[in-house]
Amino acid sequence: MLSKVSVKRSRIVGTGSFVPSRIVDNQEVAALLGLDPNQIVTLTGIRTRHWAEQGQASSDLAVVAAQRACEAAGLDPGSIDAIVLSTTSPDSAFPSTACLVQRALGAKQVMAFDLSASCSGFLYGLSMADVMIRSGQIRSCLVVASEVKSRSLNLLDKETAILFGDGAGAAVIASEDRESPDAPGILGVRLYAEGSGHGLITIPAGGSRKPNRPETVLANEHTLRMRGSAVFRSVVRRLEQAVAGLLKEFGLTAGDVAHVIAHQANARILEQLRRRLGLPHGVLYSVIEHYGNTSSASLPIALDHAVRAQRLAAGDLVLLGAFGGGLTWATGLVRW
Repeated sequence: MLSKVSVKRSRIVGTGSFVPSRIVDNQEVAALLGLDPNQIVTLTGIRTRHWAEQGQASSDLAVVAAQRACEAAGLDPGSIDAIVLSTTSPDSAFPSTACLVQRALGAKQVMAFDLSASCSGFLYGLSMADVMIRSGQIRSCLVVASEVKSRSLNLLDKETAILFGDGAGAAVIASEDRESPDAPGILGVRLYAEGSGHGLITIPAGGSRKPNRPETVLANEHTLRMRGSAVFRSVVRRLEQAVAGLLKEFGLTAGDVAHVIAHQANARILEQLRRRLGLPHGVLYSVIEHYGNTSSASLPIALDHAVRAQRLAAGDLVLLGAFGGGLTWATGLVRW
């Protein structure tokens, strides 16, 4: 039985996603790394990923995903009260990519801003939308996550080159006034960070501490670096604890959850998480085989695919989870 449910809540009323048309298979990636393509499947569960074309930026992907989410919600983008955009690969350092999306959508002059929480960014944005709606500040919010990670890859780095793809996912969150505790909506989102793990996933140069210089370019310091084994150990333990804490908070067990949709980082991480939580096969939804790790866009892309495949039924409890650089991690519980 759920123990902490707000009468007034927010609800996901539409989802959308978009990936670039260019498909990059394991053969293409493996050729530069001296790997057998099947090794990549074994290590990651990934067979293909999508990379942006020349001139295609994060805002371009975000706009299409946002349009599809608004269409699914039956809302004109002009009626949205806020736009929150998660990205670690913005079109430019500033102004925000969210403002570019606002302009392209023809949305009215409402708040629009970016947030950077790495792969946890969509859930960070979902939490912001939920809080603003519950407080009465807004009645609707477009939460978008869009990433073009291929531009920051060192294609000779086995830790990262095999993992990352590009894409965008979006959700429209709207106010719901329901008296029943079993009514659909976002039940809770919990956010975490631990800055001591800052160096585990990073792009060393390009900021105010280490600005762009010829020497930083020569040292490949504008490319993504990751200590994969350390990340694996850290995120599985922390996310398992966070999920267990969220379920306990709401008086639930893993058996009460119909679906788990988590950050699509690596198939081995997803499987480890499934086993440690005691989830049966089929509960944890994954699309990593086709899209790879699209950073903060991966959770909303997977969510949109699950929705459009009609995997989620009314009344289902859906558990959301993500983890990424920072370190950051987050969990969410939704009554569909």
